[in-house]
Amino acid sequence: MMTNVSPGRLYGASLGPGDPGLITRRSWALLQRPDIYWTYPIRRKGADSYALQIALNAGLTLPADHSPLIFPMTHDTEILAAYWLRAAEAVLIRLHAGQDVLFLVEGDASTYSTFGHLARTVRALHAGIAIETMPGVPSFTAAAARLAMPLADTDETVAIIPASYGIAMIERLLNDFDTLVLLKVKPLLDDILDLLERRGLLTHAALIEKAGSPEERIERDLLKLRGQKVNYLSLLLVRNPDRQRGEMLRGCRKKSSLSTTETP
Repeated sequence: MMTNVSPGRLYGASLGPGDPGLITRRSWALLQRPDIYWTYPIRRKGADSYALQIALNAGLTLPADHSPLIFPMTHDTEILAAYWLRAAEAVLIRLHAGQDVLFLVEGDASTYSTFGHLARTVRALHAGIAIETMPGVPSFTAAAARLAMPLADTDETVAIIPASYGIAMIERLLNDFDTLVLLKVKPLLDDILDLLERRGLLTHAALIEKAGSPEERIERDLLKLRGQKVNYLSLLLVRNPDRQRGEMLRGCRKKSSLSTTETP
């Protein structure tokens, strides 16, 4: 005898950048549910999951019902698409059986997150699946708090980019933004340090790895980092106090004729 089972719901549970105290109450409530199926990202088979470790550091116990999903570190779109499809198909087996699925995400699930790829692929395979994203604390806001460096004040501007956009782009953004958050700085770190030194910004910048986690590392003397390897989960926060800005006009910042990318 066949029965109609309503499909489960897919949740992207944001856990913050590393401090279990930054897990939101909404994500915490989902983590407490005994009937929900846990999934979490890993880079390769047998690797550790940083997102899962945040949950375990919070004192939670990994349920018997769980599975890692592989999201490899590569820019090859064909390889990535194959893994996204495999992960989505594994999740859909549970969802079609009527079980809710929780995907653990470090930081915020809407910001440079593997959950976006998973959610899009699940929707492409089954448009009727309910998907809910739990907002969380992203790494750059946690880093700013840990470093006591404000991201923005009054009408200041902020840019948040992966450093892989390149030195030319970073230099251009320094002309238009008061604060630069550079994510994934590992491959270009020495080149970025050269740029900051040339522009006199080394004393206005700091690096932080795994913000809020037990392995957190803060470095303000950036020249010590030359030639060093840093963790993938590292970011640079750069303040740009001497940036040329447009004059104020009726309480609004007048656009500079020299800038085409600045936003109020």
